[in-house]
Amino acid sequence: MPISQTQLDALWDFSDPAATIDRFREAMEGADAESRAELTTQVARAWGLIGNFDEADAELTVAEDEVDEPSENLLARIALERGRLRVAEGKPADAVPLFTLAARHAAAGGSQYLALDALHMLALADTGHEEEWAAEGFSMLGTVTDPRTLRWAVALHNNLAWHLHDSGRPEDAMPHFQQALAAAEQYGTTDQRFIGRWAIGRCLRTLGRTDEARQIQEGLAAERPHDTFVQEELAALGAAATTEQAGDTPGE
Repeated sequence: MPISQTQLDALWDFSDPAATIDRFREAMEGADAESRAELTTQVARAWGLIGNFDEADAELTVAEDEVDEPSENLLARIALERGRLRVAEGKPADAVPLFTLAARHAAAGGSQYLALDALHMLALADTGHEEEWAAEGFSMLGTVTDPRTLRWAVALHNNLAWHLHDSGRPEDAMPHFQQALAAAEQYGTTDQRFIGRWAIGRCLRTLGRTDEARQIQEGLAAERPHDTFVQEELAALGAAATTEQAGDTPGE
């Protein structure tokens, strides 16, 4: 029986992939072959986060061999994790066909969640086609009703926003940062909401709206005083203010 994403979420701790591997191993005890294979794909992902790519690939081979007739969803997970490994190794071009395969398997298996995962990875890995893959993801989101699946709106909008921002199009990026935050507020996690607000503040700085940016970052600093990214952004805003004042000095 397929394992739900909610079950996987409960086992994952992305800040501690080693402990996550242990939890997945424990969850495999007494599970059927399909479930063991799905859990093994997540063990592979955790090994990838640790940086042990050989071990991760070996785990995915185990997952492939676990079931005689794997489901489309299992095949999608295997392709997804192999693709993520290639991205982590700095080979995004090698990941694109794997993510494309994952999207096809997910569609055949009727999993919108996995299909959106594949699309969001394609939007990250397929250079020059970021906006096309994001648009396909947004189109699919329009047919989704499950709140956990709708959370993909956070990543899709955020990733596209950063692509536009870093491509010199901050005005086009801002609406996507705002939509990422709106999705995080409705479907996302506390961290996603915090990051969403930070990203809007960062884009405001690029747009020269430094007073608004500072207000956001100061609010975030009050919540998490030791957040490195917030402190760096406040320092950058302080430097920008100093530069502006210097520019107003007579004779300069």
